[in-house]
Amino acid sequence: MRKTRTQIMMLNLIKIAQDNGEPELEKSYWNTYYCQQNLVSVNGRFYGKYCKNRFCSLCCSIRKADMINRYKPVMEKWKEPYFLTLTVKSCSARNLSKYIAKFIQGITRIIAKHRKRYQRGNGIKLVGVRSLECNFNPKYKTYNPHFHIITKDRKTAEILLREWLKLWTPKFAKRPAQNIQPVRDLENGLIEIIKYGSKIFTEADLKEKARVKKTVYIYLKALDTILTAMKGKRIFDRFGFDSPQQTTHKQIKPQLLLNYDEWEYNPELTDWQHVLTGETLSGYILPPSLKAILENNINTTLV
Repeated sequence: MRKTRTQIMMLNLIKIAQDNGEPELEKSYWNTYYCQQNLVSVNGRFYGKYCKNRFCSLCCSIRKADMINRYKPVMEKWKEPYFLTLTVKSCSARNLSKYIAKFIQGITRIIAKHRKRYQRGNGIKLVGVRSLECNFNPKYKTYNPHFHIITKDRKTAEILLREWLKLWTPKFAKRPAQNIQPVRDLENGLIEIIKYGSKIFTEADLKEKARVKKTVYIYLKALDTILTAMKGKRIFDRFGFDSPQQTTHKQIKPQLLLNYDEWEYNPELTDWQHVLTGETLSGYILPPSLKAILENNINTTLV
């Protein structure tokens, strides 16, 4: 599913990047299009080339698992973790880059301020992880950047909330729009903040009642706007503690392999196909609901 969805989306994003005169972004989209295009299997193990782009669902799924494995053991030691969402009034596409820059600058300034207070013995050490995400509202054609944060304790969350409202003032940030609550499921909380930077699927009317069946769309020009605004920005970061060490893998010595199988992804079959036998790898069949969305509900004009 991830490969199929990603390839279809990338073809549309490539066209948008070409129209916008963004050769670097176009190159990145092509790299993601070909991510894991060809596989080699040996003794039941598969090898391929990853693009490592943040908007690649294949690479992000691997990054999610790695980050959960790294950060969860640290956060399980926190006695009172809190989940915090910080946001401001939605903005237009034209102002999104400026908003995102101010978001990162603002949270960095708040954390630095309290780090100095802690070092002088006048405050607590702020500890947590945060990620930046942005949603698109197709009804109003606006963008809503926001931080998802998990803090070590309630006091840290309250300090960040108070400083955020003070920094942005009531004109841009109102208390009811923010969210603060205890973390009840740490793994799900981590999954919530380790995202792509944007929700891929969006309902046509975000305020539609739950009992009404929603029509799902993919607004790719809006997604391109978000990805462009976030380019070069650190989406996920931690504060108040050292980054957990990545698991070190044993180096595998190069060796000559004579018996191996080669596979190539076939978009028409939505599966990898053996280059010699034509056998499919996973037997995956695209669900009709997802197929309908990818064929009929991709919007490349709304921004």
